[in-house]
Amino acid sequence: MKNRIKIERAILDLTQDDLAKKIGVSRQTINSIEKGRYVPSTVLSLKLSELFKKPVNEFFFLEETD
Repeated sequence: MKNRIKIERAILDLTQDDLAKKIGVSRQTINSIEKGRYVPSTVLSLKLSELFKKPVNEFFFLEETD
């Protein structure tokens, strides 16, 4: 799965740490999501959706191999 978390975070002028604190995870979790090493839970995805004010499918994308 690909994502635009880094881009969405930049739009809101948030650091990884800022974003992590806002949604209740560690900065390392945000880093892992951005690098595609960690697929977030539904709850975490919905928290991101609420924060970004966008549907989940606007910042997470399935790849053909998914």
